[in-house]
Amino acid sequence: MFFLHIWNKNSNFARNCEYKFFNITIMAKQNFKKSDEQLAEVNEALSTTGQWIEDNSNLLTWIVTIIVVVILGVMAINNYVVKPKAAEASNENAKAAVYFQQGDFEKALNGDDAECLGFEQIANDYRLYQAGKLAALYAGVCYYNLGDNEQALVYLSRFSADDKTINPAAKQLQGDVLVELEQYEKAAKVFMAAAKSGNKLIAPMSLKKAGLVYMEIGNKKAALRAFETIKRDYPASVEANDIDKYIEVAR
Repeated sequence: MFFLHIWNKNSNFARNCEYKFFNITIMAKQNFKKSDEQLAEVNEALSTTGQWIEDNSNLLTWIVTIIVVVILGVMAINNYVVKPKAAEASNENAKAAVYFQQGDFEKALNGDDAECLGFEQIANDYRLYQAGKLAALYAGVCYYNLGDNEQALVYLSRFSADDKTINPAAKQLQGDVLVELEQYEKAAKVFMAAAKSGNKLIAPMSLKKAGLVYMEIGNKKAALRAFETIKRDYPASVEANDIDKYIEVAR
């Protein structure tokens, strides 16, 4: 009975092992079947893609041709139109700058009816180029010096650049023009925008101008912030020398 019991146990164990092996075999076959099916699907997809490319070869050729033509067209425009125009605008700026440096703002602005176009025409004829934007800045300065603040504002507003000196200086001048036009709220905002540049020369100047404008319109709180920013962030600046008295008045 004891051995029979052992036999029965061993038989049961054997049957269990055989059952598990049978299950593993079936699962393996199923996995191989799935792998075969997946491989067949991949092959079918590749075959379909290849057939589509073959059927649409003319279309693909046209697409590639169009892309190449566009790229070559952009390169041609850049080399034969944009660059020459930009160089032409810079050359015209140089001519007008001679009169500007001499303090002849009228000729610098309007030209000399000979070789110099003048900043205003350059700004309008080449407005899509950086040299045209620079001409707009010069035109704005010329108008400001000639006393035409409205036109000065028009041209100064058209200037933009990534330069951390010229751009905030242009904004500061725009603020000066707005003060002349008695547009104090806008002037203060423009001065504060110029101060955000962090330029060690222009930022404290713009902050002081903003503070004075805020004082003029009765906004002492904003004025105090501007003056205290000079004291805190630009202690070595010229504006910081007497800033304490402005802080006292704003409090």
